[in-house]
Amino acid sequence: MLFDYFNDCADRFGLRGRIRFNTEVLSADWDDAASLWHVRTRTKDGDETTIDAHALVASTGQLNQPKYPDIPGQDRFEGPSFHSARWDHDVDLTGKRVVVIGNGASASQLIPEVAKEAGSLVVFQRTPTWYAPVPNYHEPVPEELKWMFTNVPRYAQWYRFWVFWMSSEGMLASAKVDESWDGNHESIGEANDQLKALFTLYMQGQLADRPDLAEIVIPKYPPASKRIILDNGIWAETIKRDNVTLLNKKIEEITTRCVRTADGTEYEADVVIYSTGFQASKFLTPMTLRGRNGIDLNEQWDGDARAYLGVTVPNFPNFFMTYGPNTNIVVNGSTVYFAECEVTYIMQCLRMLLEGGYSSLDWIDKGNLGMAWGVADVPSWYRNETGRSSQNWPYSMLEFWQQTRDADPADYELA
Repeated sequence: MLFDYFNDCADRFGLRGRIRFNTEVLSADWDDAASLWHVRTRTKDGDETTIDAHALVASTGQLNQPKYPDIPGQDRFEGPSFHSARWDHDVDLTGKRVVVIGNGASASQLIPEVAKEAGSLVVFQRTPTWYAPVPNYHEPVPEELKWMFTNVPRYAQWYRFWVFWMSSEGMLASAKVDESWDGNHESIGEANDQLKALFTLYMQGQLADRPDLAEIVIPKYPPASKRIILDNGIWAETIKRDNVTLLNKKIEEITTRCVRTADGTEYEADVVIYSTGFQASKFLTPMTLRGRNGIDLNEQWDGDARAYLGVTVPNFPNFFMTYGPNTNIVVNGSTVYFAECEVTYIMQCLRMLLEGGYSSLDWIDKGNLGMAWGVADVPSWYRNETGRSSQNWPYSMLEFWQQTRDADPADYELA
């Protein structure tokens, strides 16, 4: 479990005593004269304080502020309702009539578990999702493989590289746009079309006995336009359950006790769960960051977040980000790998400051138009309000590693 891993790291590396829990960062202001960030915080008890820092690193990421759908009547619902990212553990779903709105990555994980407890489960799908076959996805790591990791020198490193190269960099070509390809808006190149055929066969096989479901869950857009979900068969198994109903209907409103669709049908509910994603394009909100001359970061971005290597931003000295703009991964890797590269780069920047005796350091876009997520018109959190992809990295993992190994002083104004 990731939670167990984080706890173990906090204890093993003596970090717990350096962490301020239950504390929100309200704002951060750059002081040019002192070359410091004044960071204002607030505890859950309402106590506010200001911390001075020579460097500020924001690791809030892209997926931390829940996004609720714009559906009339949400506040009128009398039963429990919550976003999947703010799960209410006090709500017992056993035997309840549950409605889940959304069917993306989070929903695909929680729906199979909810279906086991709920008396009935209605799932509202806006856009179908591509599922990739990974038969052993939930299986425990075999004891023989654990032995290899422990006893064979460098085997663990080789295994990680093999998985990385084959399943990550190996899939990048399938997301690249071929300008000469005519895929009728359902594929963007030969490799992408082959991937589409593979996923289609898999999903058709899973739903061979339910062609009615296959018709509404198999997408008609290019793979990689939205997040691809790893699946061991649990999704098809779940939506075929007698207590589960998957709908491709538009929701008209939510009343005190039901969800009403545009055709007038009412679906009674005891609990409503919103699994509708995040405000991915609104980086760092609700914090307020003011850089040189008091400029507000969100005003500078004006809805179109950009950063050098996703890490540094002009007019904001000694400010760094991990999982910042254009560092999300679609088909070729893990954000954990990106975070490792970004931290290496940030440490290089700080070393450049310290070794040079400096007090401040101040400082991709076109490539996304050549990828599936940059051209497909399917609804996705991969695009911001301007239509540009401010989330995804359009090149290879190797290229990001190469660009973040060292910080080039020529890229910055050092003072």
